[in-house]
Amino acid sequence: MKTLEQIRATLPHYPVEVAFPDIEPWRCGNTGVDFVHSIDSGVAGPHVMVLALMHGNEVSGAIAVDKLLRKNLRPLRGKITLGFGNVAAYARFDPNNADSSRYIDEDMNRVWSAQRLDGPDDSSELRRARELRPIIDTVDFMLDLHSMHEAAPPLIVSGPLEKGMEFSAQLGTPRHVVVDKGHANGVRMRDYGGFGDPASLKNALLVECGQHFAAVSERVALDVAARFLLATGVVDRQAVADMLQADPEQAQRFIQVTDPVVAESMELEFSDDYRGMEVIARAGTAIAREGGRSIVTPYDECTLVMPSLRHIGPGVTVVRLGREIVR
Repeated sequence: MKTLEQIRATLPHYPVEVAFPDIEPWRCGNTGVDFVHSIDSGVAGPHVMVLALMHGNEVSGAIAVDKLLRKNLRPLRGKITLGFGNVAAYARFDPNNADSSRYIDEDMNRVWSAQRLDGPDDSSELRRARELRPIIDTVDFMLDLHSMHEAAPPLIVSGPLEKGMEFSAQLGTPRHVVVDKGHANGVRMRDYGGFGDPASLKNALLVECGQHFAAVSERVALDVAARFLLATGVVDRQAVADMLQADPEQAQRFIQVTDPVVAESMELEFSDDYRGMEVIARAGTAIAREGGRSIVTPYDECTLVMPSLRHIGPGVTVVRLGREIVR
């Protein structure tokens, strides 16, 4: 049987094109939680948060939050909170083994349910999530900055609700918006509490900025963070003008996830070098095989969402299948 190390050795190698910021100067914040800072305008308005490093090797978000902190922003109204998530995993990043610092014990973006947070389990990620939880409980609008294993177009994960899709459209970029219900193996932070409640005015977006270490991902993270703060009305354009990229020329595509493809072993292989957002024209097209199992597209114009074998194992989703929806 193949090992994970053997599989990763066959996958593309991506050079580190960006500088990892030193976040240690931001350890002592003003919130009672390390690496979390809040700036209150003193004027009534929403509490908005930009969070980076839900996973320790997703550096583009850290670059954006570091830049926002160094700006010494003064919100027009409401409160801005800026923070770093899995700082323990980030601290052990090794460019020679870039996939190993995603987390310490478990995926921090699968623990955001009352059952896990209030339960008896213990892990490095649960301890950090429990530290962050009292702050996140007060947030009205959340931007959770992530990046991807493979070199793929950036995308927004809006969640399954109309309010998430509307918020995505308000930002206007990235072009691809993935509409999904999350993962069977745990709740994401963007679906936590009021963010995932259709009756709540709270809202959250998760943005995958591109491949983890690509320079373009840094630009996407800066742009999206600036647009998020503008969309929530807590800053003016001048405050974040140096972070903005050109306005998008293409209309957004909204992709409804219909099917996860879950590995049953370490033997699953894709039929081509898929990186993400490829559109497979015909139903019944083989996209992967695993032993005697052939995995085919269930409908025409099927979009492949975030295919990757870098963390393959029994029960792991290696790609999600989606179809474009018209709004």
